[in-house]
Amino acid sequence: MRSACPISCTLDVLGDKWSLLIMRDLLLFGTNSFGEFLLSDEKIARNILADRLEVLVKEAFIVKEVSPDNKSKFLYYPTKKGVDLVPMLLQLAAWSQKHNPSCKPKKEVAAYTDSKGKAMRDLKKRIRQ
Repeated sequence: MRSACPISCTLDVLGDKWSLLIMRDLLLFGTNSFGEFLLSDEKIARNILADRLEVLVKEAFIVKEVSPDNKSKFLYYPTKKGVDLVPMLLQLAAWSQKHNPSCKPKKEVAAYTDSKGKAMRDLKKRIRQ
């Protein structure tokens, strides 16, 4: 850790585009396999995806589990710490809408604006410890 500043501490872990986009896909779009993450509109490279998933597991934002349907496949699930990123992701989306009118969020993002709504309840059911 280079600084005790809370923003700096957060950026030490989540300060790259890919980590936040992986968390966006996992939390807001329900993506949870390596192959699904590769299909993201942003086209993350396989090696970068593998590295960022490893960091997110190490930092306890997500957990990695063997798929119950295919023992050679891994699935990723959010932890409570990961779910706590939802308000920050929504704030980033709101800021972008305000200052980058050409950027429009997908309809799935709107479902999370109510923190007590069905989308958040469903997400909280997917939390792994």
